[in-house]
Amino acid sequence: MPAEPETKHGIMFREVTPDISQHMLSNIEKLPAVQLGDFLLQFELDEPDEKIKEIARRELRETPDVVKPAVEELRRLLKADKELHVPLDNDAWLIRFLRPCKFYPESAYDLIKRYYAFKIKHHKVYDGLTPSKEQNVFNQNILTVLPTRDQLGRRVLVLELGKKWKHNKCSLDEVFKGCVLFLEAAMLEPASQICGAVVIFDMDGLSMQQVWQFTPAFAKRIVDWLQESIPLRIKGLYIVNQPYIFNMVFQLFKPFLKEKLRSRIIFMGNDRDALHKHISSKSLPECYGGTLSIPRVTGPQWLELLLMCDQEFAAINTYGYKNKEK
Repeated sequence: MPAEPETKHGIMFREVTPDISQHMLSNIEKLPAVQLGDFLLQFELDEPDEKIKEIARRELRETPDVVKPAVEELRRLLKADKELHVPLDNDAWLIRFLRPCKFYPESAYDLIKRYYAFKIKHHKVYDGLTPSKEQNVFNQNILTVLPTRDQLGRRVLVLELGKKWKHNKCSLDEVFKGCVLFLEAAMLEPASQICGAVVIFDMDGLSMQQVWQFTPAFAKRIVDWLQESIPLRIKGLYIVNQPYIFNMVFQLFKPFLKEKLRSRIIFMGNDRDALHKHISSKSLPECYGGTLSIPRVTGPQWLELLLMCDQEFAAINTYGYKNKEK
């Protein structure tokens, strides 16, 4: 890992212990963190607390007598698949795919195949995808993750694709790549694997010029990704501050939506009470009617953290189908 840089955002480092390293595919020795008041923002690779373990038991069937045979069977299925190159000996990696499938190994195997097939189908997006190559979307400050989890332990991703989005400086493809990088990072975290994530789409100030950036092909890619290819539980997509013309955008997505995902897309407008029924006000910043006192993390701050884990993303990219023409 490169020498620890001087940064304007007060980055600090923590040692990667054996318990943490099992969740990673690279040999990073130190992980970055940033102090926000009394709160330390970091990649949460430690053992989940008892509250989250109870969610895993209740919702995912995650008990020792289920986990061990599921891991062994998934490893057997993958070992028999000569087309896939994956880290077979890494139990934490296997569990990463078993959790969203409630520890049914055949379902996890199918998810792994869809995950890597999607990467090949959209190789122009995924080839060499690392934070260091996608700095622009973070510097535009339209894509961020809130510093704390919500009341259900979920990560909260925020996309601001209205007046803050300069579409002539940052394409939708770049926005998609930024989302992929964030969710790949979340997939490393046991708590995120268990509790999942929610997304706030803030469409305040969306213009007609921005509406024209959306195409049916882009809409299908996003929906296929969310419905079929992400090894992470996406528990809700909340549309806030949307103007009437957002309906034109949503019409592109509707034909591709299955009922499960459609039921999780909720239009909030300016109704903060409606938003708070899904995400506690204690987990939200003031701009969404919340009382979260921790400073909001900017895109450039997240970029600094992600850049220091660049080699982990590079390692993620080394796995998949051996025949790239599949």
